[in-house]
Amino acid sequence: LKAGGVAGVCVDLILFPLDTVKTRLQSPQGFRKSGGFRGIYAGVPSTAIGSFPNAAAFFITYENVKSLLPQGSSSYLSPATHMVAASLGEVVACLIRVPSEVVKQRAQVSPSSSTLRILSHTLYHEGVQGLYRGYKSTVLREIPFSLVQFPLWESLKDLWSWKQGHVVDSWQSAVCGAFAGGFAAVVTTPLDVAKTRIMLAKAGSKNASGNVLTALGGIWRTQGLSGLFAGVVPRMAAISLGGFIFLGTYEKTRQLLL
Repeated sequence: LKAGGVAGVCVDLILFPLDTVKTRLQSPQGFRKSGGFRGIYAGVPSTAIGSFPNAAAFFITYENVKSLLPQGSSSYLSPATHMVAASLGEVVACLIRVPSEVVKQRAQVSPSSSTLRILSHTLYHEGVQGLYRGYKSTVLREIPFSLVQFPLWESLKDLWSWKQGHVVDSWQSAVCGAFAGGFAAVVTTPLDVAKTRIMLAKAGSKNASGNVLTALGGIWRTQGLSGLFAGVVPRMAAISLGGFIFLGTYEKTRQLLL
């Protein structure tokens, strides 16, 4: 819990400006109308509050599910174990992440409004379900992301450990995390764009229903392939750096605590 929480806070706060740029590039209003490079830390209180419990919930679930599932001696079984554990971890973590992300993203594209005002406005007009707008789309983004990132991260660590004859150090785990995160980020960018459009959609609009295929279809018709991969560069950069900080910090903190 502590290792996951510390890792989550570190990565979210350090890379928040890149996340803001990515959100504004994906916004239907466009980058400039969403604020451009102004108010780059808009929405950071929401992230600061949500980071620790979100990351802690993920790693508690991930590590416990991994320990319960049969690992066996077969190398073919390990990736499946990591996939299942990571997927369940994301389902649990998204219960905390989604409300935080809804408020954060709305603040990022409305830098003149405070986080508290956006939270109050969402609750008043949409109720608690408004804070969970995009839960399905977030889970549908995070599960494929984790299916790619975590087995790749674990495999790269195993390969590096085998090559050097001992378990990888925390910095080596961080490097593996950067490669795994960057690759997974590129592959899942269209799902991330759909999730952003759903969270930012006005109540009553087509995207507000939360249908991922509808959102993807609308983006494809209006903006084509470039629209589906909007913000891919800052997303890849943020998640590569994030993978380095997040997974490296997690391993180092866990080593210090255990």
